[in-house]
Amino acid sequence: MIIYLHGFDSNSPGNHEKVLQLQFIDPDVRMISYSTRHPKHDMQFLLKETDKMITLCDDDRPLICGVGLGGYWSERIGFLCGIRQVIFNPNLFPYENMEGKIDRPEEYEDIATKCVSDFREKNRDRCLAILSRKDEALDGQRTAQVLHPFYEIVWDENEGHKFKNISPHLQRIKAFKTLG
Repeated sequence: MIIYLHGFDSNSPGNHEKVLQLQFIDPDVRMISYSTRHPKHDMQFLLKETDKMITLCDDDRPLICGVGLGGYWSERIGFLCGIRQVIFNPNLFPYENMEGKIDRPEEYEDIATKCVSDFREKNRDRCLAILSRKDEALDGQRTAQVLHPFYEIVWDENEGHKFKNISPHLQRIKAFKTLG
């Protein structure tokens, strides 16, 4: 089972495309739709839904993945639920760049301080970060500096922020999902 979390643009047709691409790895791909506008509510909702899906599935190696804001949540929710994560161009600083787009961007900072201390150290090697060199929305180098001490970074030379085509990375994702 692969759980897919969309980014801030939940209505993007690219979400359906990514779900279809992920089905080449596992036919059981489930997208969780969340508000994107209320971080504390989103976190509770995503935790509950992800836990329910993990409990009800028979896959002993489920995976959660997301793009942009979905990458932010995939890393945290995956860690808290004990499953591997794949994050595409994760928005690691939504409290800085979501001003005016969501009701309370400062809640992201509050969530970060209330999360398990040193969670990335405890999550070491359980997350794969795929970053675009042509990300027009986020600073990929800054993201890499934050994540590289803990996770493998894979650079994509062609895609933009929304990562329309993830197919060049499917074999790597599949190998990561099946690791023991």
